[in-house]
Amino acid sequence: MTTGDPDSGLSILHVDDAALGELVKLYLEREESVDCRVTTVTSPEAALERLRDGDGDDDFDCIVSDYRMPGTNGIDFLGAVRETHPEIPFLLFSGEETGDVAAEVVRAGVTDYLRKGVGTDQYTLLIRRVEHAAGADGRFAPEAETAVDAVGIVGPDERFDRVDPGYADVYDYEPAEVTGKHWTELHPEAEVEHIRTHVLPVVEEGGEWTGRSTGLRADGSTFTESKLVTALDDGRLLIAVSEISPRESD
Repeated sequence: MTTGDPDSGLSILHVDDAALGELVKLYLEREESVDCRVTTVTSPEAALERLRDGDGDDDFDCIVSDYRMPGTNGIDFLGAVRETHPEIPFLLFSGEETGDVAAEVVRAGVTDYLRKGVGTDQYTLLIRRVEHAAGADGRFAPEAETAVDAVGIVGPDERFDRVDPGYADVYDYEPAEVTGKHWTELHPEAEVEHIRTHVLPVVEEGGEWTGRSTGLRADGSTFTESKLVTALDDGRLLIAVSEISPRESD
């Protein structure tokens, strides 16, 4: 996965405006716990040129990009990156509301997403996310077979803030019927205990859980589902889910 020399630390390509680029470079390169080198460019075009023309010194372990940029956005930029570098980890560091772009981030195969904040703690968190991304293989939970067009967001009160139509349809509900429900209402009792014991502790420690679980439809019937659960940086949970056919679940 990693394109650079592991003995030389992490090499990061950062795409953002010049002012923030200098701040990110300053904080990440002075972080004592991680040896990293940051190359800052101010446009996706310049970043793609660096990737295309890399001569060895420009082998990058991770790309960190803003979302909203003149004439394009981070998702479109990622699509262009994937044409030549399908495995490089790609992290969005953006001011966009997490919930507004969460589903798009998962669908596009972004490795991670961090919302820009106030103060220096955001840079400490950013370097941790970069370390995690560089240990992945270039996309958001790539081992999951989850259909990421079915996405729900669960708030700190453990109730759904929002779901897309695909997510609601898996459980035979309309989206408005799922919004406000406690997540436990979509699982039989035994599965709720499993999720609380084995899934949530992984997610709460900053990990991502992927696997199979049992869903509960509106009519009371159950089915096997493929599920991805990860924590967003604002404390909410992102859940992507798809139904597994009986043949697949054997």
